[in-house]
Amino acid sequence: MTKLIGRLSLTLVVGLATVWAAGALYFDLPAPLVIREVAATIWLLGAFIAWFFLPYRRWSRLTVGIVFLCILGWWLGISPRQDRDWKPDVAVLPSAVIDGEQVTINNVRNFDYRSLDDFTARYDTRTYDLSQLRGADMFVIYWGSPLIAHTIASFDFGDQNRICFSIETRPERGKAYSAIGGLYRQFELIYVAVDERDAIRVRTNFRKDEEAYLYHLNLPREDIRARFLEYLRRMNQLYARPEWYNAITSNCTTNIRTQHVVAKPAPWDWRILVNGKGDELLYERGVLDRSLPFAELKRRAHINTRAKAADNAPDFSERIRSEAVAESKLSQHL
Repeated sequence: MTKLIGRLSLTLVVGLATVWAAGALYFDLPAPLVIREVAATIWLLGAFIAWFFLPYRRWSRLTVGIVFLCILGWWLGISPRQDRDWKPDVAVLPSAVIDGEQVTINNVRNFDYRSLDDFTARYDTRTYDLSQLRGADMFVIYWGSPLIAHTIASFDFGDQNRICFSIETRPERGKAYSAIGGLYRQFELIYVAVDERDAIRVRTNFRKDEEAYLYHLNLPREDIRARFLEYLRRMNQLYARPEWYNAITSNCTTNIRTQHVVAKPAPWDWRILVNGKGDELLYERGVLDRSLPFAELKRRAHINTRAKAADNAPDFSERIRSEAVAESKLSQHL
């Protein structure tokens, strides 16, 4: 029985490794689609036949292992780049200069959208005083499954306005996002420093079927400051040296966790990976408002209607918060 379990476990591991290597050939081999398809198919069939049917099975399986290691070594050697023909919304990398209490962020995206394909591209240079940092919010954006979401952090500097950070893929022009492709070396990673009206309005007012939720984060001011500086440091790292995005190990949620280095990190939870449930996790840990049941808090956090009504108004940020603020104050008096 023990031998049978061991053999089944080995077969499962080999099968997963074989399928992964086929995906690497299909997605990342620098060749036309037909060649990538042929390469992936030959590898799958060849590995299957060699593992189960060829004579001298020990040697044939050793050959499969050697070929797999060659594919893995080639794949690990694929380097990210900064010089591709990028999609316009991720074409420019932001960077920051920290001088004491003054922070200057270059290339803050502030697009004026008329439609998804019709917009005026604009980048700002903005300066913030760290002593004016008031608070932080989190946007959670769903576009399909309730288990998967995109998170955007927003920092409030009062009269100096808000600044958002969105951790995203950096696709080339004409390349669409692929969830499976995101497991391979298809996209570089980018930290987009972006005006809040740009970051949210394009998702609520122009993209189809995206639902946005806004939560205020109950964090001490020193923690908010530390988190803000973490975003800047990570953003500067990517400006200096590109890195790959990975849908599991280096995405919009895992990067937030890894950039926050603490002596005792919060315990791992499955909702860090299945990040559509991340707001529920933060609620349980007391980072979100606990004066309301979570279901009611989430209902009030939904901002699509408010964002569409605000549209391109200069006070977009205030309008998408107005109802939530009023309800929050009301709940405190009930």
